[in-house]
Order: sequence, then structure tokens, then C-alpha cells
Amino acid sequence: MSYKPLPFTPELHDYLLRHSTPPDEVTAELIAETRTALPDNATMQVAPEQAAFLRLLTSLIGVRQAVEVGTFTGLSSLSIARGLVDGGKLTCFDISEEFTGIARRYWKRAGVEDRIDLRIGPAAVRLRELPVEPYLDLVFIDADKAGYSTYWNELVPRVRPGGVILVDNVLWSGRVVDPQSETERLITAFNDMARNDPRVELVILPIADGLTMARRSDTV
Repeated sequence: MSYKPLPFTPELHDYLLRHSTPPDEVTAELIAETRTALPDNATMQVAPEQAAFLRLLTSLIGVRQAVEVGTFTGLSSLSIARGLVDGGKLTCFDISEEFTGIARRYWKRAGVEDRIDLRIGPAAVRLRELPVEPYLDLVFIDADKAGYSTYWNELVPRVRPGGVILVDNVLWSGRVVDPQSETERLITAFNDMARNDPRVELVILPIADGLTMARRSDTV
């Protein structure tokens, strides 16, 4: 037994997917449409196992109020919305009417459009529309990497004690160990900031491109 993650071969990834609860018809068709219609941008979509993780985690912790920054074609938001408790609400922030137009179609097909409040515009500005008190149960950040620190600092104070903050792409294909590009340096700087934030405890999970999972401390 090794304490290090296994080498993630395509065969092992396929095994993982085949031994997890499979996506339903709506989810599978959203994944397929995104890959077919937007081949140059399809990597912006969360991995299928991340989608399953988001839905399961949302359900496990009884999320009533959630925020997503970076919606794209809606796979992550669909997953979170499906996991919400009755009467729960997900507020999404994105800048693209085109990409989120696809998301809206699938939210409607899944019957969760009434749970989602989509706000178009720069999240760094629009996040300030949210209540300032700590009321959020779950936050998912998966947008432009230059904005990560801003989104984190806007949202962490709004998360209730015990609430969860998730941040995607924090390993950036492993290049965070020797950052060379501007994006890589932005991500490593964010990771350092999050690790040293006394308001949370966190772990980086080796899911897809790396997922930070942070818990807001019990004192706010």
C-alpha cells in the first residue's frame, strides 16, 4: 500500500468511472454536447467524477445556500442544484451568456431551474451583491485563475462556521511544483494564501486537476 496517489492511467480512470454511480441521461447528454459543440473549451467542464462528488457532498452536508463562481455549460451547477435540500438555492456567477445558455437548457430539463439564480457579469463586482453575514453552506470556485484570491476573500467571510469551500484546478496538471507561466504562478500564490488562511482548515484532493476542500472554522 502506498501513501501516494496511484499513477492515474486512462485504464484506471475508466475503471473509476465504471465503478461509480453512472451519470443519468441529462448529465450524460450535457457532457456530450459540451464536448461536441465546444471542443476548444470543453476542458473547462468539470470531470464526470467531480460532478458526482459535488452532488454527493452537497447532499451529505445538507446544503441550503450555495454559490458557484464559473458556471460554463452548467455541469457543476446542475450537480450542486440536484443535491440541495428542499427549498435550497444556488447562486451562479459567470460572464458568458453563450455558455450559460446551454446550462439553462439542461437545468430546465432536470427540473432544477427554480433552484438556480444566474448572475451575468464580473464576479469580482457581483459577489458584493450577496449578503455580508456568514450564511453560505457551500462555495465552488472554478473560474479565471487571476480572480481566485479575490473570490476567496469575498466568499470566505460569507460562509457559515462548518461550511465548505471548494476550489478547482489547484494542481494545474502538476505544474504547481515548478511554476513557469503566469497562470501557474497565480495558482501557486493562491494555494499559499489559502493554506495560510486562519479562517479555514483544508486539504487538496487529487481529483481531476486538483480540488481544494476547505472547512470554515467554528469561530467567525
